[in-house]
Formats: sequence, structure tokens, C-alpha cells
Amino acid sequence: MEFNASRLHLPRFRQSVAADLCVDTVSVASDASNFAVLELFTERRDLMSLPVIEHERPIGLISRNIFMSQMSKPFYHEVYGKKSCIAFMDKEPLIVDAAMSIEDLTFRAVESGEKALADGFIITRDGALDGVGFGLQLMNVVANMQAEKNRQIMHSIDYASVIQRALLRTSRAALSAALADAELIWQPRDVVGGDFYYFASYPDGWFAAIADCTGHGVPGAFMTLISSSTLAQALQQLGPRDPAALIGEVSRGVKTMLGQTDGRRPADHQQPESNDGMDAAFLWFDAASRQLTFAGAKLSLLMLTPDADAVQAIDSERMGVGYVDTPPDFIWTNKTITVAPGSLLFITTDGLVDQIGGHKDIAYGKRRIRDQLLAQRAAPAAQVSAALLADFQQWQGAQPRRDDLTFFCFRP
Repeated sequence: MEFNASRLHLPRFRQSVAADLCVDTVSVASDASNFAVLELFTERRDLMSLPVIEHERPIGLISRNIFMSQMSKPFYHEVYGKKSCIAFMDKEPLIVDAAMSIEDLTFRAVESGEKALADGFIITRDGALDGVGFGLQLMNVVANMQAEKNRQIMHSIDYASVIQRALLRTSRAALSAALADAELIWQPRDVVGGDFYYFASYPDGWFAAIADCTGHGVPGAFMTLISSSTLAQALQQLGPRDPAALIGEVSRGVKTMLGQTDGRRPADHQQPESNDGMDAAFLWFDAASRQLTFAGAKLSLLMLTPDADAVQAIDSERMGVGYVDTPPDFIWTNKTITVAPGSLLFITTDGLVDQIGGHKDIAYGKRRIRDQLLAQRAAPAAQVSAALLADFQQWQGAQPRRDDLTFFCFRP
């Protein structure tokens, strides 16, 4: 089931369709046991998603990561091993016909959410299973569909930007509904970027993530797809209330997906082809207690309480997420604070801190951020962000933008 985008040769004289992404796969019947699925996943380490069929027609999709995580829990072998595999399958996977155009498939994938891009989708022919497709294939085809000409390459990248912004739109809407006094600035350096954010509201509070993936432009955008999809899976498995555990799960997921586990690829014992990951800050806010739980990987949280004379920094761990040198069992720590009403909180990626500018051509730095927060401490978050952004742009002047820029300013 391995897909190599560099070897994909799409037809030149007809519209590209879902069938061009189709990868042959094994499947299981709906009455197959979880033991049978476990045996398949154990034997086939390349098998990331497993279609479930009934009367030759697909009815669901089993994600390797979710299934193996569930079956590794205590007593799950005994309780679920002999039961039908439908217990752990996604009952509403994205199912498309082989003749569907790539353009329509892209919109369908975005509409169905992260799971279609993370776990893949089912491709059928005349209603019967034909194979599976994967999100990275789709992103690669979108980005390189007409890569023979520069104009067409840029058109593909512009289209990738539409996909990236569409994936962020749900988080933006959830943030607006949950926090009245908040502002999130997201400015990719190029058409697409390597920063991403995630926000989700729950009955008892909200979860937020700000992350800076390695690279910018198209490589960075691919990393945001991998990282955000892994985060979405981790939230499904662990819930939102333990940010430190979520960072650990995302780190292991990124390492596994990129073959960066223990610094070597298990298949051929060669050094990994990539050494990528992200800096991140994960937050859980409990509405009833007004307690904010923070866990960070190289991104700190700044807080200015109403009666404070200085901005307080809540430091993060100095270990990045997902990289080759990041131990799979590294444990990030939660830091819980009670947020006084009126407190101003702020998180930024290094695109703000490291930007060169000013008359000495030096980095913008953390001190200028603190000064701006103090100067605007009584203003709404939107006004604080606008003042900071204006000062930053004046500082940058004629210097080129060095990195993607993302920061989150809010009052819970």
C-alpha cells in the first residue's frame, strides 16, 4: 500500500480522477474478528487503513493507529478480540467513485474533515471496493497537478493554500464562538505556511494549540497536514484535558509517520530521510474553575495579570515534537494556573521573535513583545494584537519576512 508520489504519472489528455490515486489493498468482511484485523496489521506494517466490506461493498474503514492504540489497552484483547471488527471501524468514512475528478475529491476530503486526510478514503467502482487513497497523495497531486509550467505550479500552490485555509476555518469559527476577547494572527511567509493552529470548544471548556512546523511554503504545509491530523487523532483517543499527554502522543505519531522512530527506519535500518517536527503550545481551559493547563515544546506562555507590574513567562520544555532526537518516551509536563479575570495571555511562534529589522538589523526579540503587552494591557485583545503587529511591521521595514508568523492573544 506504499504510495510514491514522485512515480505518479497522471494522464496528460484527460481530467485526473480518483482512480489515478487508487492503491490496491486487502479488506476484511464485517464479521471478521478483531484478532483477524490485529493479525493483518501485525503482518502488514505498510497497511495504514483497512476497508471493511459487506456483500462486496465497503461499509467502513479501520485506522491502524486508532485500532492498535485501542487493542494495546489492558484487557481489550480479552474483551474485544473475538468480537466483530466493526467495533473499532469508522462507520462514516469518505467513499468516492473511481471516476470522481481530483477537484471534486479535494472538496469532499476537506468537507469530511481531518480523518479523510489522515486515515485515507475508500475508492469504489460500480459500488464495489476498488482500493484506497491517502491524504498525502491528494495534497501532492493538487500541488503538482500541472507542474510542467511555472504558472501551473503556482496555480497548484494557490489551490493548496485554499485547502490549508479551509482546514483552519473550523478552528477559527470555534474560537470566535468560545472567546469574545481574543485575536489570532496567522500570516504564512509564502502562499502556504508551516504554522498552524487548532481550537475546539467543549461543554466544560476549550482546547487550543499553536504550532510551528519545520519549514515554510509547501514543505511546511505538508508538515502542518501531518501534525494537525495527528493531533486530531490524539484528541479522539485522549480527550482535550491533558495537554502534556497530547504533545507526547502527537510526537510519537509524527515520528512513526515520518520513519523517525529511534533515529532509524525499521524497514531497512538506514538513517531516516527526514528530521522534522514542530514547536508547540497546547492549552486546556476549564471554564468552571478558570484554571488553564499549559504544556509547551519550545513555545512559552506569557501572562499579564491586572495587578502585575511585569509580564510573567510560563516556560515550556526545551524538547521539540517529533524530531529524530526526541525520545519516544519523553514526557512533557503540565503547568496549571488559575487565571484572574482580566488577565491577558499571549503565545507566539518564533516568526515574531526572530524577525530581523530596526536600524541595527537585529531580531525583534521578546522584550519588545513584553513592552507592547504592557503598553496595551487595558485594551481588548484585538487592539493589543493590532498594535503589536503594527510595531512589528514598522520594525521589519524593508527586510524580507524570515518565517511564518502566528500569535494568539486572549483574555479567558
